[in-house]
Amino acid sequence: MGAGLTRAVPLDAATGFARSLLIYRGIPFRAGRLRRFYEPFIRTGDLCLDIGAHVGNRTAAWAALGARVVALEPQPALAAYLRRRFRRDPRVTVVEAAVGAVPGRASLHLSPAAPTVASLSSDWIGRVGRTDGFAAVRWTGTVEVEVTTLDALAERFGPADACKIDVEGFEAEVLAGLSQPIPFLSFEYLPATIDLALRALDRVLALGDWRFNVAVGETARFVWQEWRDAAAIRSFLAALGPADRSGDIYALLETPP
Repeated sequence: MGAGLTRAVPLDAATGFARSLLIYRGIPFRAGRLRRFYEPFIRTGDLCLDIGAHVGNRTAAWAALGARVVALEPQPALAAYLRRRFRRDPRVTVVEAAVGAVPGRASLHLSPAAPTVASLSSDWIGRVGRTDGFAAVRWTGTVEVEVTTLDALAERFGPADACKIDVEGFEAEVLAGLSQPIPFLSFEYLPATIDLALRALDRVLALGDWRFNVAVGETARFVWQEWRDAAAIRSFLAALGPADRSGDIYALLETPP
């Protein structure tokens, strides 16, 4: 982390940023494992959307595989970091914006000490804030941010080949702004808000026929050797308990509707 960034933000924000760098960039071999995880799905020249790019670990993995990446990050300090990190990589475009169902502006709720959990959803914050896993998290401020849509990004950059959505309870709204399927996509689930994951799943299913898999946490490993149908995903989500970890649902398009 650069000294300039440390001076530009409060101590708790600097500490949270440093923690994010340690988690996502400080663990040996994680970057290589992430590249190998995505290699079967990302080809040279593909357009990938990193929605909720944070410190850019997915962006870096995809760019290393030869993809063109549009990294969406609404938090000003993180967006500034991404612009610095990828300033010499012509494959990466950083857009300082959130993604939702309609374009406009919205209030992003911030947790300076835990920047991974910034969210546009006050309902999500109220629900997860009552769980043990978020007991120490405090959302202490808001910032007005630009909101774009997946359809608007397609008009600006072209149709995407892959998309990761990690937006803390706003996944269904992001997918509501998509009218054409993206062949390979993922969205986050959280045991405390399974209904939101099911809403996102329903939106994905409305766009085409898919096969699904799951990765828990940041393991970069699929739960199932064989990709499964939507019923398997629903069963997986229904079986989760409060002590289970969050993760990501992955969808591969078979045929459009």
